[in-house]
Amino acid sequence: MTNKEKYDKIFMDCFAVDKSALNDEFVYQCVPAWDSVGHMSMIAEIEDEFVIMMEIDDIIDFSSYSKGFETLAKYEIKF
Repeated sequence: MTNKEKYDKIFMDCFAVDKSALNDEFVYQCVPAWDSVGHMSMIAEIEDEFVIMMEIDDIIDFSSYSKGFETLAKYEIKF
């Protein structure tokens, strides 16, 4: 499984959405499941899957599906 497939699966599992929903418009609170608790669950899944520990600022700034690629690049996760 590629890093992109892993990343997509986390979003699909955490927020119960189809892959087709994952685009630039998929942002924090665009679905009811992406609330503060859902956000932290997603972050935990990402950290576990990619074996990283994100800085607090990165967790706060992780505001969209697209922004995640940018954030994870800081941790040398390549897509």
